[in-house]
Amino acid sequence: MSIPRRHLAVLAALPLVLTGCASASGADDGTVDVMASFYPLQFVAEQVGGDRVSVRSLTPPGAEPHDVELSPAQVSRIDGADLVVYLSGFQAAVDDAIAQTSPAHVVDAATEATLRPEEHEDESAEEHEEHDHGDVDPHFWLDPSRMPSVVQDVADTLTEIDPDGAETFAANAAALTQRFEDLDAAYATGLEQCDSRTFVTSHEAFGYLADRYDLHQVGISGIDPEAEPSPARLAAVEKIVRDEGVTTIFFETLVSPKVAETLAADLGVEAAVLDPIEGLADPDTDYFTIAQANLDALRMALSCS
Repeated sequence: MSIPRRHLAVLAALPLVLTGCASASGADDGTVDVMASFYPLQFVAEQVGGDRVSVRSLTPPGAEPHDVELSPAQVSRIDGADLVVYLSGFQAAVDDAIAQTSPAHVVDAATEATLRPEEHEDESAEEHEEHDHGDVDPHFWLDPSRMPSVVQDVADTLTEIDPDGAETFAANAAALTQRFEDLDAAYATGLEQCDSRTFVTSHEAFGYLADRYDLHQVGISGIDPEAEPSPARLAAVEKIVRDEGVTTIFFETLVSPKVAETLAADLGVEAAVLDPIEGLADPDTDYFTIAQANLDALRMALSCS
């Protein structure tokens, strides 16, 4: 199932927005002005850049990023930014804005993260026909082993923009890369010995994670979290839950949990959060605290020792 690609009405007025809007060099406080398309990339830019950057996200806090729309002011900020960090093919509005503007530097995480095709191994023949196969799964950031390449690309580009910060960017990138490697090791160890390897989620955001740690993801919906599952799909998921003794159905924080919670109640199993880390519902959390909470939730659901 492909991610909806809605074009922005505001882009029709883009030439008017950009007229007289010169490309700025740096934020008002002298730091490097960075626009990130959504939270995981915002986090990387903030961690690598430190005090030498000012990072803003194009996706508002608590918003679901798949179908974000941009205001004319946001499009203008993209045009004037020193650096834009985004994931092509994930947010149509951002793709459109970058195509029609001229940011000074761009890091596209899709070129570094080696995205994989969508997979729907549990779908019925009818569902197979409905899906637009060949599209890629964008959710690479849920596999921490794929993040260091993006970290390095951001560090290299920031160094090109701000050579005086080269040592800072290199040190911050090394520290962040180590944290991702430590997290990867914690997941590998924590999920090595489990009674079950099948987990059920509200939508198929965890394919990279499942591949990395030899788990089996079953999504109620596909890649698009807003898609309504068919009765056939719900029946198929119910059969998997019963046949494989699944004890927990996971829902997420930025979209309605109603379908997952209803299915869990009907089947007499638990419902719990597994966060795709697409945005922050709680400002006191960050990528690593959420990832650790996800690991704890998976270990509980899969009865890991």
